Amino acid sequence: MNQLMIGVSGIRGVIGQGLTPEVVCRFCAAFGQWCGKGKVLVGGDSRTSRQMLTLAATAGLLSVGRDVGNLELCPTPTLELAVKERKAAGGVIITASHNPIVYNGLKFVGPEGIFLDKEQGEEVLQIFNSSEVRRADWENLGKMSIESGSVEAHIERVLALDVLDLQLIRSKRFKVVLDTCNGAGGVISPVLLRKLGCEVVTLNAQPTGLFAHSPEPVPENLTQLCEAVKEHRADVGFANDPDVDRLAIVSEQGEAIGEEYSLALAVKLVLSREKGPIVANLSTSRMIDDIAAEYGLKAVRTPVGEINVVKKMKQTGAVIGGEGNGGVIFPDFHLARDAQVGMALVLQLMAEQDKKVSELVASIPRYSIVKRKFERPNLDKEKALQSIKNAYSSELLDTSDGVKIIRENSWIHVRKSNTEPLLRIIAEAPTRKEASLLCEEIAEKLSRC
Repeated sequence: MNQLMIGVSGIRGVIGQGLTPEVVCRFCAAFGQWCGKGKVLVGGDSRTSRQMLTLAATAGLLSVGRDVGNLELCPTPTLELAVKERKAAGGVIITASHNPIVYNGLKFVGPEGIFLDKEQGEEVLQIFNSSEVRRADWENLGKMSIESGSVEAHIERVLALDVLDLQLIRSKRFKVVLDTCNGAGGVISPVLLRKLGCEVVTLNAQPTGLFAHSPEPVPENLTQLCEAVKEHRADVGFANDPDVDRLAIVSEQGEAIGEEYSLALAVKLVLSREKGPIVANLSTSRMIDDIAAEYGLKAVRTPVGEINVVKKMKQTGAVIGGEGNGGVIFPDFHLARDAQVGMALVLQLMAEQDKKVSELVASIPRYSIVKRKFERPNLDKEKALQSIKNAYSSELLDTSDGVKIIRENSWIHVRKSNTEPLLRIIAEAPTRKEASLLCEEIAEKLSRC
């Protein structure tokens, strides 16, 4: 299984190399057995390999007696919500999220509509690696059906959120430029925005899976969106990643403000309505700490990974949470990252404060985050992390997920990637230059280990 990456909640790999129909069929048979009785929902983003992998996933599930509900092309949060609402036994999402077009993968969803945690994922992997898969005989094979209406139900649920003043948002008639990168967002995001009374200009809206640019919604990939916002004199630009669980924002000035602001602005809105715990991962901007401090609160931090944030949100009764990569999790809706919810909350904040995006950004203490990847043949990642821990042992450290060095107004986080075979270096400081220097400092130490 060359280049197959196996994570907590699923697998990811290059099509035709690590990720093949045979591997997908076996994994889904193992997952179907783990689910037990009931229907498993299957759907995915627009990648060109989705249909092939859907057939393989379906075959694996049917072979162990699970019925399959095929949601076809749909966003990740749409399927997560559908699993919960339809009381399914589980779900399989066919997506590689923001990874390049040559990749695809599987994300496994439990009956609560959230990703599998570490222990659950290990149980599925144990079945996969053993001879314990129990195939059904001809009388007990599962049945497959096409299930429609999940996208429409998702939209209506967002519109029903108590936090939204639909009349106010619609009265503003915001002009929005939307870039869905030829991903699954094309089937849902323009519809939601128009139902919110927005005038929508779409970019790359056809869900062909042939991504118009690198699919990760970071500033360097949003130049077309920035130009379009200025050209159309729009109020805001929104970008979705291919499976629509991440949101990035462009201001009315045509500036890609950084995906960290998606969560920060959502936190700003929600805490103005209800004080309560806020949860985010270790690599999320300290902006949320500053916003929380305005309400006498402290943000709770978790290891990177959506399921880690979700579990802590459940434990603490959080009112808002997410990840700084543009993943907004609003528990009043569902415990999953959701770009639809993120867009709605940002529009609500703009409407009720009667402020432009640039003005909202200016109201939050500003930091710069710089991210780097560290790759080297035969890199011993555990040894490398231990060397960083030793080098900074006199400073305040958080070692729950790699090594995070915490300083008065900056931090550096070094960790193993969950989705790629490398180390990630993330630093935040008041200026980009300072953050870049912190990354260089760590990279230089790693190069010597």
